[in-house]
Amino acid sequence: MSTAQMSRPPQTLYVSIRRDELRQLKDERDQLQQEVLRLRSHLQGQLEQTSGARPALC
Repeated sequence: MSTAQMSRPPQTLYVSIRRDELRQLKDERDQLQQEVLRLRSHLQGQLEQTSGARPALC
């Protein structure tokens, strides 16, 4: 037995944030983006080392 769902329009949520909180969130976002770039670079280096060390199959 399923319950019929009435479709409702999406609701908009409004929040208040202080300027110092916004600045902190932006700083954290920037730090996380830098960390992602560093990890991607590290991973790419690992993949290149692994692919370069494989013996050729004949």
